[in-house]
Amino acid sequence: MNARHAAMAVAVALSTAAVAHAADTPKTEKCYGVAKAGKNDCKAGAGTSCAGTSKVDYQGDAWKLVKAGTCTSIKTPKGFGSLTPRT
Repeated sequence: MNARHAAMAVAVALSTAAVAHAADTPKTEKCYGVAKAGKNDCKAGAGTSCAGTSKVDYQGDAWKLVKAGTCTSIKTPKGFGSLTPRT
């Protein structure tokens, strides 16, 4: 086997592994109002820029990625998670 065939074999093996991993990765969704202060996954409304910038627990416009289909069943002291931002 020459170097070109070896490189192609490696590329095929890596792409196959990537596809298999993607199939094993659970689907997620953004869930608003369930993150503790500073624990949001990304942009949390006005005055914030990205992950870890929410100011209060369960901030309505801050989100966390959760397993798809579970958001609205997550209960917090401020109510259930939401698939849309809350004000």
